[in-house]
Amino acid sequence: MNDSVPPADARDVEFARDALPYMDDVYRFAYSLTRNAADADDLVQETYLRAFRSWHTFQPGSDARRWLFTICRNAFLRSREKLRHEVDVEDSDMETLAAVMNQGEMRKDGSDQLLSRVDLAPALTKALDELAEPFRSTVILVDVEDQSYDAASEVLGVPVGTVRSRLFRGRRQLQEKLRAYARDAGFASAGNPAQEPNDV
Repeated sequence: MNDSVPPADARDVEFARDALPYMDDVYRFAYSLTRNAADADDLVQETYLRAFRSWHTFQPGSDARRWLFTICRNAFLRSREKLRHEVDVEDSDMETLAAVMNQGEMRKDGSDQLLSRVDLAPALTKALDELAEPFRSTVILVDVEDQSYDAASEVLGVPVGTVRSRLFRGRRQLQEKLRAYARDAGFASAGNPAQEPNDV
């Protein structure tokens, strides 16, 4: 047995305890990157497979959620840039991962319920989907996943100042899209309330 890798049973228990609770968070982040339920599901599977294989490198006590987001983002970028090499998935690795997920009482929803994992109102989901990628992933990490600026900076691989700038611009674009939706749905007037005449 390799001294640097914990025994399989201990590793499985640690992984189930520390990584699996963030699966829905990773799915939402993956969906924000891919904009497609099936691709997001594939990306989550790849993220968790890579995380499971690399679990011996995870520092106990550090932020598992941030670590998983970073793996997810890197996997997405590799696939997007067409530089990703196919990962040879050994049956034993997949079986062990499946067993760990079942042990952690994780349920696999039907494909028709994948979108139910995204706990956002349809208008907000649509508006987020329409944001350009650098803004979308930043808004998702900070505002939806409640990551700090430092955590988002680490996950995205950009300085904190860039995170703040993207967040400001992304929020402004999101606000404009939601205002337009409210006007179209009849929830708000087309005019600017500040410019409407006052009744005297």
